[in-house]
Amino acid sequence: MAVTHQDLIDFVVHESRMLDAKRFDEWNALFTDDAYYWVPLVPDQEDGINHTSHLYEDKLLRDLRVERLKSPRAFSQQPPSRCHHLLQTPTVEEFDEVGNRYVLRTEFHYTESQGDELQFYVGTFFHHLSVVDGALRMTQKRVNLLNCDAALPAVQLFI
Repeated sequence: MAVTHQDLIDFVVHESRMLDAKRFDEWNALFTDDAYYWVPLVPDQEDGINHTSHLYEDKLLRDLRVERLKSPRAFSQQPPSRCHHLLQTPTVEEFDEVGNRYVLRTEFHYTESQGDELQFYVGTFFHHLSVVDGALRMTQKRVNLLNCDAALPAVQLFI
């Protein structure tokens, strides 16, 4: 697959639309099996292994959360949560065809709604992508929240 900058940008936009549409299984399938969904706890955090994070989810943890969100018995989803992503145009930070490594940066506003409550988050996404079996897949999604070091309420969905 010959990857273009537009393919990468379209991937990021499509990924957010999947989350907004609650297509969590399809969204989760966009990750490689060894990928992580990461929300650091402090600005400029080096990694999710040696430092505490808001979220550092591998395939098993993402799978469990997706199954919980689908369950009618999930108390935290009564009433169900909804979300909306507002994205700036993603920018390609790294384009390495030979190494099969692509990194995009996207500034975002995220809103999560549940009943009468709204939560707002602002930050930057870093999508790390590779081509696997002819399709772009995430090897990591890092969500840098502007106020990551604040006491934050529980995020029910995926930012």
